[in-house]
Amino acid sequence: MKKILQSLVDGERVIRATQYSLAGWRAAYAKESAFRQELTLALVLVPLGLWLGRTGVERVLLIGSMVLVLIVELLNSAVEATVDRGGKNWDKLAERAKDMGSAAVMTSLLLVCATWGLILYDRFGS
Repeated sequence: MKKILQSLVDGERVIRATQYSLAGWRAAYAKESAFRQELTLALVLVPLGLWLGRTGVERVLLIGSMVLVLIVELLNSAVEATVDRGGKNWDKLAERAKDMGSAAVMTSLLLVCATWGLILYDRFGS
C-alpha cells in the first residue's frame, strides 16, 4: 500500500513539474524576443537536420546543437530575470552575470555554426 501511495505522490509531482516547465516555456515565449527568434530558427533547422543528416549521429548533432541553444537561452533568461528582480540599479556583479549568460548563448550559437558547417562540408564540400 505504501508503494502505491508513493507512486501517486510521485505522479502528482511529475504533473506539477511538467506544469511548471510549460509555464516557463510560455513565459520565455511571451517575454523573450531572443527565445522566439531562436525557436523560429529551431523550427527550420530541426526538420532540415532530420533530412540532411545521413546517420543517427549526424542527426543528433545537427538537432541537438540547436536544442542546446534553446536550453542555454532559457537559463540565460532565468539569470536575467533573477538579476533584474534585484532592482534596476547598476551593479558590476549583476552586469557580469548578464554578460556571461549572453556569452553562453553566443557560444552555443557558435557551436551550431561549427556543427552544421562541418557536417555540411563533409557532405557537400568534399
